[in-house]
Amino acid sequence: MHIKPQTKPELSHICGLIESIHVAMLTTFDHHGALVSQPMVPLEMDAQGALWFFTDLRSEKMEHLQVVNLSFSDTERATYVSISGRGEIHDDREELERLWTPMARPWFPDGVESTHLGLLKIVPHEAEYWDVPHGRMVRMVAMAASAVVGRPVALGTHETLTDLS
Repeated sequence: MHIKPQTKPELSHICGLIESIHVAMLTTFDHHGALVSQPMVPLEMDAQGALWFFTDLRSEKMEHLQVVNLSFSDTERATYVSISGRGEIHDDREELERLWTPMARPWFPDGVESTHLGLLKIVPHEAEYWDVPHGRMVRMVAMAASAVVGRPVALGTHETLTDLS
């Protein structure tokens, strides 16, 4: 994912947490009101913190973008990020060409000329993260200590960041 310099320090922090995570789960509502999720590959995080993805314009999710959630998970680093916001559809050919990657060809065989190719922009409103920067062994010891004393002990950072857009 390409990350542009951010306009807010909170967004810069989120960038540092998610920049090495190659797949996010996008959660929306379906036409019955049930939550549905699907994997998405982030292309870019722009200077305002919006995340950009390729999408199929025929997808049902296009009708349910008023409230969305992206979740990023890196179990090796014990880093978890949840971003809530709204989605927007864009079909600007220049942007499609700029962001195009051959890795998208299996879903869009005609490349940027694919008739159903569009861009999904997720505008973040709030982000919540959990980050345990220590190695796996330190995390295991901290979890064991937490179980013994009956409360969290040195399990990392958990924070909610608001007013991101």
